[in-house]
Amino acid sequence: MAPNRLPLPQFLRRAGKSSLSMQMMGVGIVLTLLFVFIALLAPAFQSWGWLQNPTEFLSNPIHQPPSPGHWFGTSRQGYDVFSRTLFGSQAAWQVVILATALSLIIGVPLGLVSGYLGGKVDRVLLFFMDTIYTLPGLLLSITLAFVVGRGVLNAAIALSISYIPQYYRVVRNHTHSVRTELFVEAAQAMGASTWTVLTRYLFLNVIQSVPVLFTLNAADAILTLGGLGFLGLGLPEETAEWGHDLRQALEALPTGIWWTALFPGLAMTLMVVGLSLVGEGLNEFVNPKLRQQS
Repeated sequence: MAPNRLPLPQFLRRAGKSSLSMQMMGVGIVLTLLFVFIALLAPAFQSWGWLQNPTEFLSNPIHQPPSPGHWFGTSRQGYDVFSRTLFGSQAAWQVVILATALSLIIGVPLGLVSGYLGGKVDRVLLFFMDTIYTLPGLLLSITLAFVVGRGVLNAAIALSISYIPQYYRVVRNHTHSVRTELFVEAAQAMGASTWTVLTRYLFLNVIQSVPVLFTLNAADAILTLGGLGFLGLGLPEETAEWGHDLRQALEALPTGIWWTALFPGLAMTLMVVGLSLVGEGLNEFVNPKLRQQS
């Protein structure tokens, strides 16, 4: 009997789609690593004299277009746009990593406990998390930014609150479905404590989607941080941050000063695209149903 194989045209179509997905994920990884290297190396470039101080006012270069002396031009405030664009990636990574890490550290354990224990604990946590989840993320971040004030840690806290319910819901739903598996019931029958069941038998089985959520939340956090900076919130005004620079550039656009908005906006877009492509690639990798459909 002939082996069960896909017809050649259908096999080629699936192989092509899979290859395309991997190529797009590769592009996302390259873009993400590029901004990681920029954030790490920007201070070294400045110390070597290759970059201007992003917070230093230059003497006589206001609204100078891109030139060999200032590759991305200068702003109305007298800043070097190239330097601020590169250092903006550093501010973005600091806030994004803190925000996503805080939401992961809080949301995952709560999801495990809620999904495993059930009952009143589950209902109370689900009520609070659903309440937060229904609020618009940007609006919630703006409100919290007013309360906690400016700064890297404060901005991360303002961003993380809206992401905690996402980790909670994903982990809680997975835990709720896995807790009835035979290996969990066997561990309970052998007298394993709740902590042991959660950490040894459930944790590794319910976190498959967490890396995907982490990258997608990181991409969203960059846009939200940019929105806070555009509104004058988030980080201190002297900090090199893309949203704040776009806010300052908006006033110069009607006069034809395009470079102060183009380069920070392009950097933000590329970083978001890179993280989104990585997240989509990871989602297809960890989700067998998506691989079968591709």
